[in-house]
Amino acid sequence: MEHLAWYQYAAIGLIFVWSGFVRSGLGFGGAVLALPFLLLIINDALIFLPLIAMHLIFFSTLIMIQSIRGRTADQVGTINWDYLKRCLGIMIVPKIAGIIGLLTLPPVIMSSIILLFVLAYAIGYIVNRPIEIKTKYQEYGFLGLGAYVSGTSLTGAPLIIPVVAARVAKHELRNTLFVLWMILTVIKLISFLIVGVDLQLIHHLWLLPCAFVGHILGDRMHSYLVKQETPAFYRVLGIALVVVSLTGLIKPIVFD
Repeated sequence: MEHLAWYQYAAIGLIFVWSGFVRSGLGFGGAVLALPFLLLIINDALIFLPLIAMHLIFFSTLIMIQSIRGRTADQVGTINWDYLKRCLGIMIVPKIAGIIGLLTLPPVIMSSIILLFVLAYAIGYIVNRPIEIKTKYQEYGFLGLGAYVSGTSLTGAPLIIPVVAARVAKHELRNTLFVLWMILTVIKLISFLIVGVDLQLIHHLWLLPCAFVGHILGDRMHSYLVKQETPAFYRVLGIALVVVSLTGLIKPIVFD
């Protein structure tokens, strides 16, 4: 990520502020709502995924600590460990397959696959059609596909969340998801270390504070978003993502 213009570094910093805001405010989406913008600057997901992965682990841990503080002793157990084990049993193989795909496919192809998945998510936001999970085959299918997408790009949350939400109690959902994100991300980071992917450690010195600013702003928005019905908010996000995703897909054709 060296030899960029100053305005490209500024844009990357702002995108990580946005990523932190979304992750804290919505509880998910820090990767899926940031990667399309980042790929417009540098069309190589492997440059940004280690940064996003380490941020996800850091802020997920922080949010879990914040959620536990102030609770009484009988309220702390808000992680559904039984269903978490079931999820991991279904997801581990497609997760590894997704990581292999990320590490072996050319950056342009991998970026295109990511943008196509984001485009599908965006259309779902626009039409306001939540996914309903009724059978175990749907459960296996969505968890498996979500794990594969998570392996390729850390953007599998929109596929995974409806399944977990349908299977655990409301008060268990947030913490259960955070533990799941951390486990899946740790697996990915370990695979990066094994194959020698550059973790971009030097860039954490300035991008982590950017994400932290977004985290603080998103944390203030979280209570409001939980209490309000916000289909218009998701619709605007969906439209913006459609524009960005289509731009990212067309860019290599027009400029290469």
